[in-house]
Amino acid sequence: MILVPAGGLSTTVPGLAQRVRTYLQQIAEAFEYLMEEDAGDGQPFIAALVISKARAGLSAPGFFDVAHRLGRFVGNPSGPEASAFHGAAFATTAAFWAAAAAETAERDIA
Repeated sequence: MILVPAGGLSTTVPGLAQRVRTYLQQIAEAFEYLMEEDAGDGQPFIAALVISKARAGLSAPGFFDVAHRLGRFVGNPSGPEASAFHGAAFATTAAFWAAAAAETAERDIA
């Protein structure tokens, strides 16, 4: 099977799969970078807002690995402590960014 993407260049299914894997790896690296920045700035992990459908709404294991490396998570990425940590991180991050958006909107109005 050959797919023809926009632009007229053809690719094979395995070629497309490799590109998707590459993009996913780049996205994972970007989230790791953001987590490092957030930790350095003392902010909650914005990456906590990204969840895995396959993990019932938790972030992927890599999220917990990076959080552990940065000193914010201790435990099993598949255990109950992961669910508790992620729930708290998600809520804290959502509240942090909602407050930041409200502050920005307030400044824009003034």
